[in-house]
Amino acid sequence: MEKSLPRRRRGGFTLIEVLLVLVILVILASLAVTAYGPIQRRANNNAARTQIGLLKTPLHLYKQNHQMYPPSLEYLWACPPGMDVGQWGGPYLDNPKGELLDPWGRPYLYSVDQGGVTCTVASAGEDGVQNSPDDIYDQLGE
Repeated sequence: MEKSLPRRRRGGFTLIEVLLVLVILVILASLAVTAYGPIQRRANNNAARTQIGLLKTPLHLYKQNHQMYPPSLEYLWACPPGMDVGQWGGPYLDNPKGELLDPWGRPYLYSVDQGGVTCTVASAGEDGVQNSPDDIYDQLGE
């Protein structure tokens, strides 16, 4: 009779070990995702404030040349209809896309008073609702 040799245990991971690693990975991923939200929100708000601030210079230049703010932000990069290009004095802003979008992908809100003395540039913020607490805006003029 032959003596049986003890079987060698195969190398590898047990099902319990694999599940434990998966649980740890899921916990780490959920921590990373929950930390990312507030960071992205702050970054978008800062980007909107910066972009609105950068619009001040072209708006002031337009006002210097025309004694009023433009009726539309589009007139910073495109000559208004019926105006001679030499009289326009632009472009005041390089915008090949033809539209200014906030960090959430929506057009900036722009309004100018009747006489063109003051104007407001705004973003409706993350929620996209105007006149809500997360709005970002700046008023220019007197």
